[in-house]
Amino acid sequence: MRAVVQRVSDASVTVDDRLVGSIERGLLVYVGAGKNDASDDAEWLARKVANLRVFEDEAGLMNRSVLDEGGRVLAVSQFTLFADARKGRRPSYSDAASPEIAKPLFDGFVAALGEIGLRVATGEFGASMRVAYVNEGPVTILLDSKKTF
Repeated sequence: MRAVVQRVSDASVTVDDRLVGSIERGLLVYVGAGKNDASDDAEWLARKVANLRVFEDEAGLMNRSVLDEGGRVLAVSQFTLFADARKGRRPSYSDAASPEIAKPLFDGFVAALGEIGLRVATGEFGASMRVAYVNEGPVTILLDSKKTF
């Protein structure tokens, strides 16, 4: 699984002008599932996100996690994280998991975050979403459960 993690002061997701998820200080996490991913990838990614030290301590160093900060997570499914644009101009999504595989993995990621102790809001799986946020820093981290980068 892949994720783009952004430290935010606030973030929200709307679908058809209906607010479906929002947070204040915390992490906005775009999550994509690959066709070869399994539940252990979702659990690894949740632990990594929860413990990623991207919040500043008293000395101004990024030594605190979203758990340490009591922050929240807004998780948004995004299959385009598996886009392959190396050839041509139209990205291929052949490495992305089908919705039947991706949704349980995304739900498992969200559940694992909750079990760790985080409050999690989500977008709406498979919907066309509008995401609004203020990235603090800016801080943006790429994660991959297969450690390809």
